[in-house]
Amino acid sequence: MTKLSVNINKIATLRNARGGNIPNVLNAAINCQNFGAEGITVHPRPDERHIRYRDVMDIRPVIKTEFNIEGNPSDSFIDLVLSVKPDQVTLVPDKHDAITSNAGWDTVRYRSFLTDVISTFRKEGIRTSVFIDTLPANIENAVYTGTDRVELYTEPYASLFPADAVKAIAPFIKAAELAREAGLGINAGHDLNLDNLRYFHHNIPWLLEVSIGHALISDALYLGLENTIQLYKKQLTD
Repeated sequence: MTKLSVNINKIATLRNARGGNIPNVLNAAINCQNFGAEGITVHPRPDERHIRYRDVMDIRPVIKTEFNIEGNPSDSFIDLVLSVKPDQVTLVPDKHDAITSNAGWDTVRYRSFLTDVISTFRKEGIRTSVFIDTLPANIENAVYTGTDRVELYTEPYASLFPADAVKAIAPFIKAAELAREAGLGINAGHDLNLDNLRYFHHNIPWLLEVSIGHALISDALYLGLENTIQLYKKQLTD
């Protein structure tokens, strides 16, 4: 079974655009959980332009499914994760001013750094995942960091999918197979949507989890949040 983790950052972006507490991020997390999401993902950034550190603290006690915190492991991020103790932390190498995550880790260059950070989290019983592209060298070196999983950065797949689905999925199949052979769990995320998710899952059936935010929350504006979550889950079961 592939779990659907809903990234609620965009709900916080909408709230922050006006100030106040509408829409309510905490209620949104609870609703996503009640509507069938197997996980909730948040990605706090240093400027807190969407999810705030306070949001993360408030959300943690109400999450009964899986709680996943994504982010670049700065000192403040590490402190937050150790305080909150989520089920999973996903390490993402985004710059402080990045609009969205746009690259995976170079696990050759940052192997020592990642190993130290991951060791800190694993000592606290927190599962770790490393955001990564499909380059074999990066997957092979991810093993040596001690991470439990890798999260495949799927924007290249999503971009090419409308023109050539077979070509788009090919490097991801190889990457997933390599990760699986190395004993790593496999997650995926970025630009997955109702058009491309089923094909991705069909070709990588041992996928453990997908984290989806922008497309899902956008679809929910037209289709409703509960219905949208069910539609995304359907792509992972049919």
